[in-house]
Amino acid sequence: MSLRLPGEIVVDHVLPTLRVELATELADYGLTQREIADELGVTQAAVSTYLSGDASTTESIAAHPRTRSTVERVAEGLATGEMNGYDALAAVLDLVQTLEDRGPVCEIHETEMPALQGLSCDLCIRGRDEAVSTEQAALASVRKAARVLSTTIGVAQFVPNVGSNVGTALPDAAEPTDVAAIPGRIYTVDDRVEVPANPEFGASNHVATIVLAAADVDPGVRGAVNLTTDEALLAAARDRGVDPLAFDAEYDDRGRRLRDRFADRGAVPRVVFHRGAFGIEPITYVLGADAADAARFAAGLVTDVVGSDP
Repeated sequence: MSLRLPGEIVVDHVLPTLRVELATELADYGLTQREIADELGVTQAAVSTYLSGDASTTESIAAHPRTRSTVERVAEGLATGEMNGYDALAAVLDLVQTLEDRGPVCEIHETEMPALQGLSCDLCIRGRDEAVSTEQAALASVRKAARVLSTTIGVAQFVPNVGSNVGTALPDAAEPTDVAAIPGRIYTVDDRVEVPANPEFGASNHVATIVLAAADVDPGVRGAVNLTTDEALLAAARDRGVDPLAFDAEYDDRGRRLRDRFADRGAVPRVVFHRGAFGIEPITYVLGADAADAARFAAGLVTDVVGSDP
């Protein structure tokens, strides 16, 4: 990642463009290159380059309506003496703020720093947003979980026919849209685990149901991954001191029934499972603090089982 500050975008794109545009406007008012250089605080040679057409500009900055109106107003003010340097600087600073706040500076910043896609103005203009940071952490957790599953030997044989998924709920999550997961689920191709897309909120109702039920009973449990129900995996969990909790496979009111089962247990266990029903494949859910934590525990169980195979 290339770390870029918004001020660098202003220096590299906005100021060069404004100088060229202002130099051109001031020249139209009859100012000499020397006079233009004095007004802009640059050398006469630089002004000569601006007026020759050889200087590079950024089209999105030059074409912005506020740029055009500001350049015309400042050039007229400087040429007629109605503006001094203070007034001109105030007008330019106002323009820069406009270009930064969801304007072309924002677009350039996101292009040069893709990690800021859709977020740069919230960060740069309004400061760090804790809600956005929390969402990013949840998405990052799901990405880490998917990476763990796709790189752990043996996981593919425990991916159910309907596919696996991983999810992390936001703190105080109340709806499936508050749970980040992989759209389209995780599947296998030639004994490899394939992750089809980047995580999104609301991408898995099934995992969300499990996570929301668990978090409602124990707020410290906000992550889950599902695998096929396999006796060897359940035995591996018991060997690690976990007593897997069985629940009814039916989908109707599953969230409430899970909450009741967790309440009966008096805690949310690391592993919950069902043995399937008509049209419902047997599934085991491994729970954790977040998706990455759940995936690491699930990968450990798989490694225990695969490592014990002859």
